[in-house]
Amino acid sequence: MNVKRAGGNEGNGSIAAPGLNRFRRLRLHANPRASETRRDNKVKADINVTPLVDVVLVLLIIFMVVTPIIASGVPVELPRTRHHARKPDDGKDIIIAVTSNKAVYVSGRPVSGAADVTRLVEEERRRHPEKAAFVKADNRTTYGAVREVMEAVHKAGLDDVMLGTEELKE
Repeated sequence: MNVKRAGGNEGNGSIAAPGLNRFRRLRLHANPRASETRRDNKVKADINVTPLVDVVLVLLIIFMVVTPIIASGVPVELPRTRHHARKPDDGKDIIIAVTSNKAVYVSGRPVSGAADVTRLVEEERRRHPEKAAFVKADNRTTYGAVREVMEAVHKAGLDDVMLGTEELKE
């Protein structure tokens, strides 16, 4: 096997292609300090976290803007109970809110009476039969107002009704 050694490196055992010696001379001729700077440049193992921080801040801003939009229904102060069963909001429920001044909202839309509640719940049920009703009643509203809403939901033929509560913290 005929192997040519690079010129000037006979003692270190490096093998080079025939044109490599000429390339090194041209590079050294163009930049005489190239061999010095090459020895000083070492691989740096630093992690640049600036792009990561940028992405996290953008995501934080997006979540801060979108979260109030996602909160469905009208905000009401729910009654507090000791035995609170948590159910995550999966977006499949018909949310009915009863405020302290007895105003009723179905999926965020105001309704004037129990007949409208029945009609809107029937429409939602026709479109999505797997939906359940979630009644959020303000703790300052009267029992009669909530009872009317529950009867309207029952007239619509929906048997799966949940009442919203908050957990009582002791």
